[in-house]
Amino acid sequence: MNMIHISPWEATLGLLKGAGAILPPGGLFYLYGPYLRDGVDTAPSNVAFDASLKARDPRWGLRAMEDVIAAAQAQGLAFDLLVEMPANNLSLLFRKGTG
Repeated sequence: MNMIHISPWEATLGLLKGAGAILPPGGLFYLYGPYLRDGVDTAPSNVAFDASLKARDPRWGLRAMEDVIAAAQAQGLAFDLLVEMPANNLSLLFRKGTG
């Protein structure tokens, strides 16, 4: 899933709500892409990418990883793993609660 930076925030909320509704307990949900991270410098290429996205549509842009995690948790998806990827991207894995 490499789409939350090229869609309005409401699309991310809908994606997370849908994942929370259909995943079985223990099921994995995966997001990939560029993120802003609290306390971590953003690569200049990601800063430029964010500006270009917002120029195309002000509702688009890099999302704060912490906001995505909080929105996922509200849908029963616990943050499980962060994997640093090439080109300043991240993989975020979430797991549906078992309760």
